[in-house]
Amino acid sequence: MTKLAEAIVGVWKLNSREDVDANGKVHIDPFLGRDPIGILCFGEMHFSAQFMKRDRTQPEKVLQRAQAKNNSAGINGYDAYFGTYSVDENAGTLTTRIEGSISPANIGNVYVRDVRVTGDELIVQLETTTLDGTPIRRTNTFSRKTLKN
Repeated sequence: MTKLAEAIVGVWKLNSREDVDANGKVHIDPFLGRDPIGILCFGEMHFSAQFMKRDRTQPEKVLQRAQAKNNSAGINGYDAYFGTYSVDENAGTLTTRIEGSISPANIGNVYVRDVRVTGDELIVQLETTTLDGTPIRRTNTFSRKTLKN
């Protein structure tokens, strides 16, 4: 069985992102929209992440994105950051330490995410909140990118 720390190394393309509250209601992130695009890159100790709203032609209605609990803040439909990471194999968690970001509010933050890899699929889950403070569970599903795709 491959260790999680080995399995996540590579480039991952976001397939889907879903935010669900305790009642099963799906919430749409007002900053990244219903179907954002994104990419995660993991080296042996460093990572980078980028997420973008598909249609950025309209300016955001909120000038400064409020930072939700346990989540990074983006700007104008774009969120990008990088840093170092570690994996807890027993807990199935990924801990990221943000060294650089499009939003200064993210720098220095540490986030812990539940992660699992099945074949060429990476699932990243976290507990966060909507803008009004409603607790949600976010599930980001990625597929491994190869040189051919």
